[in-house]
Amino acid sequence: MNNDQVVHQTLSDPAGITEPPILDIPGFRTDADAMPAMRPRSLKETGLSELYVADLISKHLFERGVLDLGEVTRCTALPGGIIEQVLAFLREQSRAEVRGATQGGLLRFALTERGRAAAMEALGRDGYVGPAPVPLSQYTSLVAYQTMSARGLDREQVRLAFEDVAIRPQVLDQLGPAMHSGRSIFIYGDAGTGKTFIARKLARLMSGDVLVPHAVLVADKAVRLFDAGAHEPVSGTPPETSLFLDQGHDPRYVLCKRPVVIVGGELTMDMLEVQYDTATRIHHAPAQWQANNGMLIIDDLGRQRMRPDELFNRWIVPMEESQDFLSLRSGQHFQVPFDVALVFSSNRHPLELADPAFLRRIGYKIRFEALTADEYRGIWRQEYARQGFEPDPGLVEFMLDELHGASNVPLLPCHPRDLIGLAMDYLSYMGQQTLTREALTMAWQNYFVDAGVAGKERES
Repeated sequence: MNNDQVVHQTLSDPAGITEPPILDIPGFRTDADAMPAMRPRSLKETGLSELYVADLISKHLFERGVLDLGEVTRCTALPGGIIEQVLAFLREQSRAEVRGATQGGLLRFALTERGRAAAMEALGRDGYVGPAPVPLSQYTSLVAYQTMSARGLDREQVRLAFEDVAIRPQVLDQLGPAMHSGRSIFIYGDAGTGKTFIARKLARLMSGDVLVPHAVLVADKAVRLFDAGAHEPVSGTPPETSLFLDQGHDPRYVLCKRPVVIVGGELTMDMLEVQYDTATRIHHAPAQWQANNGMLIIDDLGRQRMRPDELFNRWIVPMEESQDFLSLRSGQHFQVPFDVALVFSSNRHPLELADPAFLRRIGYKIRFEALTADEYRGIWRQEYARQGFEPDPGLVEFMLDELHGASNVPLLPCHPRDLIGLAMDYLSYMGQQTLTREALTMAWQNYFVDAGVAGKERES
């Protein structure tokens, strides 16, 4: 018996399906009664109606032409037994017909004229064509199950996560309790003090993987949630479209690392609402929804195209109620969980951006400052190693004394990386390989604006 025949028997004999195993996801509880995202064995367990699944299959057939049973299963991420049931319904309604079989014995299906008309009508209502969505109620339960607040942190975990990062111990002892608490964080300080860099590194403290649905069903409309730009699938996991019910989790979900979503000066207020693409007729989840069970970093706060108080006011309800209130293009309102580590990052002082009443709602305000000479040396050594240069203490002392000191330029964490990078450009151009004072001086002159020269130009 070949593999295709085995697959056909598995798909066409739901009664013979074995009990799916408990999810094996690091950090998850292992009690089967509380386990979410088990593979559904019936249409009822999917939370979807027969008519919705029929429309989804019809849209796949409309786009692809002819599909066999296994292909429909992979396209919809639903078990073969459920697909067979719905295909039988489509045939009863004269919306689909059999177009022969594969060599392995799997039936091939296509739409009838009546089916094509129904598919076009379904696409007009909702253009989503992909893996079957997850009902909002099931998604809400999953977010609660995967919540970050159930995962505590201690000082040793934080130290280990940042052992390769040059950061002041006092600052680390502020960030650690902030992440442990799950409260929002406001990081501020001058440009170049490492705010965004450290904020990204905080993702290391978010242990465990999470399941992210391809789409969530809200009022019979699929909202696309999984986004390759925001979600990083865990490598080495079984394909989510596996045909066998006794392998892995519900394939309507993707196993991912906890998401870290960063938005900056490009952020507008409408980007925090459900986006509707009029060309494709598909709804897309906003940034904070994509960041659920993870972290959302609002970078360059104060540079957005709306007033800071408008942006802050947008977060008051989600921060206090752990719920976000959204709406579809049709005007249908709904709420989704807000399980997000919210991090604000700005070059401006918090009191310049928000009133004390709002700032009280932000649990932690952490200032990033310029480096000490020893801290600067430490980052310089790290950048030496990263670029493959041999350590040369004389060069860093040259930077400290003759460049930073002579120009009275504060020591910022970004300087070693940026200046060595520019020096390497110069070395490559000159056909040299050894980092020199000359190369660093050229980098310095290119990196910093000469205020004196600019002043003279303005006077002339």
